[in-house]
Amino acid sequence: MYVEVDRGRCEGHGLCGERAPTVYGLDDEGYVAFAYEGRRVPKDSEEAAAAGAGVCPVAALLVRWDA
Repeated sequence: MYVEVDRGRCEGHGLCGERAPTVYGLDDEGYVAFAYEGRRVPKDSEEAAAAGAGVCPVAALLVRWDA
């Protein structure tokens, strides 16, 4: 599983980090920070990553289950 982050869409609501604080947070500018940027999400974090992406109100996080 991979997560694509569209920082242009992020509005800094922080709901992803509330749902999955070990995977998402906010950077110094108040936008999404993703713990596995450019890497496959470890199996034990997949559920949290998907849950955090699912609550984003502006769809800035796209879950890809392929490759």
